Amino acid sequence: MALFEREQVDKIICAGDIAGYNNQLEATIDLLTNNDCDTIIGNHDQSYLEENSSEKNSKYWDYLQALPAVLEYNIEDKSIYVVHAHPPVSQHGGIKLLDVNGEMIDVQKKYWSNELKDFAYDVLVVGHTHQVFAEQLANTLVINPGSSVYNHSCAILNLPELTVEFYNLSGAEILKSWNWGMLVRG
Repeated sequence: MALFEREQVDKIICAGDIAGYNNQLEATIDLLTNNDCDTIIGNHDQSYLEENSSEKNSKYWDYLQALPAVLEYNIEDKSIYVVHAHPPVSQHGGIKLLDVNGEMIDVQKKYWSNELKDFAYDVLVVGHTHQVFAEQLANTLVINPGSSVYNHSCAILNLPELTVEFYNLSGAEILKSWNWGMLVRG
């Protein structure tokens, strides 16, 4: 949050998956709400709700339950759509453009450019895949800021210029592509 304050960010948006990581749910929700962050629900958040229905009526369960699946904005004459994995409302699959080393996969870029050719937004913000990129796909700038925990990254979109800056967090190098399989290698 100090970075966003220093960079004079006007709006903070979280692309989901705040539950299920290192048992920090309450602190994370407090951080998001205390800083007026707009947040959507991710697959980990949905799983938390399904697996913890006994916690109904707690303020944290209620917070997750109330999260929308998508957010839409018009800022500086730019239309912005935020969804966890891919439009219109998917929480699984996601826009995967990078290989395990963080290099662009041309066939994936072509596939998603075709999939988004009729998408009527200037900017699409996604999460889910633990990949860090800002790529023009058809007529839409697609941004995945990555995971603050696993990619050690966040992104700032400058409007109306449509430029994106990525920032490393916690002094760690940004991992452009992170996946669960990387944890089990010998």
